[in-house]
Amino acid sequence: MVNKLIKKGRDFFVAPQSSVLTAATVIMVMVVASRVLGLVRQRTLAHFFSPDDLALFFAAFRLPDLIFEVLVYGTFSSAFIPVFTRAVKKGNHEAWKIASVTVNIGLIIFIFLTLIIGGFAGPLYGLIAPGFSISQRETIVSLTRILFAAQGFFVISYVLTGVLESLRRFLIPALAPLFYNLGIILGTIFLQDKLGLLGPTIGVVIGAFIHFAIQLPIAMKLGFRFSFSLRISEGVKKIGKLAAPRILEVSFLQISKMFELFFSSLVSTAAYTYFTFGNTLQLLPVGLFGTSIAKAALPTLSSYAEDITRFRKTLFSALYDMSFLIIPIATAFIILRIPIVRLVYGTDIFSWEATVQTGYVLSAFGVGVFFQAASALLARSFYALHNTRTPVLVSIFSILLVIICDFIFIRVLRIDIWGLAAAFSIGSAVQATTLFYLINKKLINGSFVKSISPILKSVIAATMSGLVMYFLLKIFDRSVWVKRISFLGKVEATKYFPFDKFVLDTRYTFNLLILTAVVSVVGGIVYIAIAILLKSEQVWNFFNLIKRIFIRRKVTPIPKEEETVSPTPTDMAN
Repeated sequence: MVNKLIKKGRDFFVAPQSSVLTAATVIMVMVVASRVLGLVRQRTLAHFFSPDDLALFFAAFRLPDLIFEVLVYGTFSSAFIPVFTRAVKKGNHEAWKIASVTVNIGLIIFIFLTLIIGGFAGPLYGLIAPGFSISQRETIVSLTRILFAAQGFFVISYVLTGVLESLRRFLIPALAPLFYNLGIILGTIFLQDKLGLLGPTIGVVIGAFIHFAIQLPIAMKLGFRFSFSLRISEGVKKIGKLAAPRILEVSFLQISKMFELFFSSLVSTAAYTYFTFGNTLQLLPVGLFGTSIAKAALPTLSSYAEDITRFRKTLFSALYDMSFLIIPIATAFIILRIPIVRLVYGTDIFSWEATVQTGYVLSAFGVGVFFQAASALLARSFYALHNTRTPVLVSIFSILLVIICDFIFIRVLRIDIWGLAAAFSIGSAVQATTLFYLINKKLINGSFVKSISPILKSVIAATMSGLVMYFLLKIFDRSVWVKRISFLGKVEATKYFPFDKFVLDTRYTFNLLILTAVVSVVGGIVYIAIAILLKSEQVWNFFNLIKRIFIRRKVTPIPKEEETVSPTPTDMAN
């Protein structure tokens, strides 16, 4: 009995997910857990450190993240999975050689870049963070050199992630970020008292190591082995060829992020914390409905690359369902920005000014949430067709647009830090719209207007829902009446009835939580009702998904896949 339970538990972690929907469901659940834990991490940091101090900690990630994004993410998000997946179908032996050589090349390049950039970290931060004082930049540099160690673990870890996702084992890679966040949380709680900002920094390194260690056993079970080979096979060459445009794109994106640090440091020291906190919140729906669906769809889209009909059906079905799920959440972020920020970051040292500024950032990001999610999926549709050039060119154009808007909003118009978030949303909108137009034209999916019709229905329903949430929030918040905020400032209703009887004093966390929850639920009901009236097919897809999960206790594969990844020897042995 015990052995049977152990076997079932082992199979649960190592079994492949056989469809986009089942894979996306696994990733979504883990993304929710990871993002929630990420919010706990940020809340923990906000509890122990002021926004000014946290700005130094967040800025210290800029150069290590530069290497990680360009070297690791730029390669594995677009090139490694398609090449490794095809190599597995031809034979596992060559596939594992490709993975091992990729690790070795990645580590060599990483060490070289770390020595160069780490050695010149001081002057570099003088260029990209001129608003910080000399002592603040010295603190940033000391933290940065420790954070490079974490990126070293990620170089190996993300090869393992690519291997597991190629073989449709999404659960363990999705679990890994949980332990990364947990390492930062524990490092902050137990080390900050004596080490200050070094506490969470050491926690980052510990979390990165666990991120790697948790994936290694299953990867080795499936056949992965480390070797010292640097033999450049055709598969490795293919990865380099496919990754080159993507690396160029990510390099431009990192330049954009450096400009974000540059301009935010000129606004104020704490501004970068407000921007980072707002970004963390908006990444929850982007990761849940954007990254998860896009990552789950990539192997399937890659396998359908030569069957345009099935490719088109899979892609657009995923995009429309994504829009239905993510647009109302983005709307809630825009309307409920202040309550959300207060509930997540409202500590004793996080002031009202910090809350307002972070709320504005969240609202500006909210406008572009859907476009970010859509770009993740649409870009991967091009990667699946082995076309990295098109999405890269579109992305570079949008990044340059973001940088131009950053300058205009911050230096010309003198807008607060939310201007950077608004610029990012503008760039995301241009990127997603262009990619959609191009892939729609390539797949011959009808007129552009007809193709976006399901998305427009979601936008209309979300707009009506947002209006309802706005009025409910203003009516039932006591502070709005007392301070005469917004349109209610001109209403003299308080003379005729005791408004204290039905409004909530949101100075108290429980009352704020109740009001936010009620407004959100009502907004969700309105959204679904309007979607039904507009005859949106996605609302029924949503109900069917809920029915499968909570009533039948299972998820039916949609669409059903006839082609599967060839099993490894260890798969067949079990």
